[in-house]
Amino acid sequence: MKKSFFAAGMLMLSVLIFPPACSLKKLAMNQVANALTGSGSSTVFTGDNDPELVGDALPFAIKMYESLLAASPRHQGLRLQTGSLYVMYANAFLQTPAAMLPEAEYEKQESGYQRAKNLYLRGRDIILAGLEEKHPGFRANLDKKDFAKALEGTTRRDIPLLYWAGAGWLGAYAIDPFDMDLGVTLPAAAALIERVYRLDPDYAAGAIHEFYILYYGSLPEYMGGSLKKAREHFAKAVAVSGGRSSTPYVSLATAVTVKEQDLSGFRELLNQALAIDPESDPENRLVNVLNRRKARWLLEHADDFFVETEEMPTNIEEK
Repeated sequence: MKKSFFAAGMLMLSVLIFPPACSLKKLAMNQVANALTGSGSSTVFTGDNDPELVGDALPFAIKMYESLLAASPRHQGLRLQTGSLYVMYANAFLQTPAAMLPEAEYEKQESGYQRAKNLYLRGRDIILAGLEEKHPGFRANLDKKDFAKALEGTTRRDIPLLYWAGAGWLGAYAIDPFDMDLGVTLPAAAALIERVYRLDPDYAAGAIHEFYILYYGSLPEYMGGSLKKAREHFAKAVAVSGGRSSTPYVSLATAVTVKEQDLSGFRELLNQALAIDPESDPENRLVNVLNRRKARWLLEHADDFFVETEEMPTNIEEK
């Protein structure tokens, strides 16, 4: 797939330098778009083991996708790829690093959070535009809170669009829960994710269950939060992924054991995350590498999350 990604990039370059007749240019653009969004194309990023390489490359890649999307606005694959990469970048390379900054770098942290929120919403809006194109009236029905009507025509083919739109929407709110204007739209985001769950409860090897661990674990009860449901989805996520994803362990540790002030459970879950070899799931190697870093940081900063802690070394050495 890396060869096709490179070839597509070269084809795009030739189109821009030597612009052919309009119809040929459109054909070439579609060929580039198809090559960049075909089966397995995302593993160019998700399968990498070097987060810095991916983090440095993604801004250019995202803007390249966005440029192609501007030329082919009806290409659903480009719309999904562009929007989902904005959401992934916001989470992995803006929000997470910002959360790890020390208190002395408060201004830098806030800047990172605001950039992440902005890109979460940018990715969401790009994908929602695709859903509107496929299902005219979709946005208007969401705005009217007629979720059943908005989603009635969606099928399994729409699952990735629904998932990434909902993830970007809820990711932005998680960063800034005091944004009242955004908060009142939260039921719409939840409706998108619920539709994914109804269409395919094991979507993306348990990604939807991983999402719900944080969703139910982070929200207060009066907004639908439930630690019991978070644990139920944790068990399902581990089962569906075959234990190859470290995300359920990190998510349950941060969303549930911290809330329960269960330091022992927190450490146990994070050490289980560290025990998972990133090579066990080559297509999602990057996520597991990033989770190892996050788990180590969380263990080293446990006293930031718990009232009482004691010195306890981690069990797993960095590979």
